[in-house]
Amino acid sequence: MEFFNKTGKVALGSRLRMLTEKITEDAAQIYQLYNIEMQPKWFPVFYVLSVGEEKTITAIAKEIGHSHPSVSKIIGEMGKKGLVVEKKDKTDGRRNMVSLTKKGLEITVKIQDQLTDVNTAIEAISAQTTHDLWKAMEEWEYLLEQQSLLSRVVEAHKKREAGKVTIVDYQPKYKAAFKALNEEWIARWFKLEAADHKSLDHPEENILKKGGHIFVALYNDEPVGVCALVKMDDPDYDYELAKMAVSPKAQGKSIGFLLGQAIIAKATSLGARNIYLESNTILKPAISLYNKLGFKKIAGRATPYERCNIQMELILPV
Repeated sequence: MEFFNKTGKVALGSRLRMLTEKITEDAAQIYQLYNIEMQPKWFPVFYVLSVGEEKTITAIAKEIGHSHPSVSKIIGEMGKKGLVVEKKDKTDGRRNMVSLTKKGLEITVKIQDQLTDVNTAIEAISAQTTHDLWKAMEEWEYLLEQQSLLSRVVEAHKKREAGKVTIVDYQPKYKAAFKALNEEWIARWFKLEAADHKSLDHPEENILKKGGHIFVALYNDEPVGVCALVKMDDPDYDYELAKMAVSPKAQGKSIGFLLGQAIIAKATSLGARNIYLESNTILKPAISLYNKLGFKKIAGRATPYERCNIQMELILPV
């Protein structure tokens, strides 16, 4: 156990696998002890068939929480040993129904003493433990059903990486990055338009000097994301969120979200009532980000961009 004491909980999978292997090895010998022709991995399928009527492989898989291919393979192995049989469904010839054979049904009687003794042994182990493993497993299964371990690790990864990101105000030295990052994504999906060239070639004159702001996301001091808060001359909207771009090599670090939060905070501090934006629904990650930031879809406004097919707004708290 010294290895697991060193690694801690990150080796959870390895430790559970070792425990499973130890129990499975004992289970195989227990079947031999009671002279029952069974493999430990067959038991869930055998049990479902022993307490119910014939079932399809799909129904068995759903009931025991295994994949269809896994159950199909087990059924094949059990069939070779004469324990189960597959027959066409009398009411639906497209389905195969699985049931225990006479030999399989005989085991259902023969195995009862083994099940009783195994349960007694497990209860004895439980009585010597401080924590209830069975209840703990139920809790873990429930929590992982709500959110997988992978999803939780992805969240932790994003949070840690986001901690390395710094959002700073635009400076002339970031002009090239502002243009390059935007040109990269626009050229990938669409084409650069006149309005793009105007903002990207002269951000100081067309954004900053007109009352707007630009934020730059730095990762390890390298500019990897940008976003502009453009002052609008419009009776309905005060500012526009525009020219948001994140380098593909820096994605997965919540940079877009951090830039969006910075834009919203700035607009709020300036007393803005709302923020407007334009995008295209083909950019699904971007639309998802805007929804996460609180933007809602609107329609009916004129746009200078050919690529725009969705318009959104964010109403700021007064």
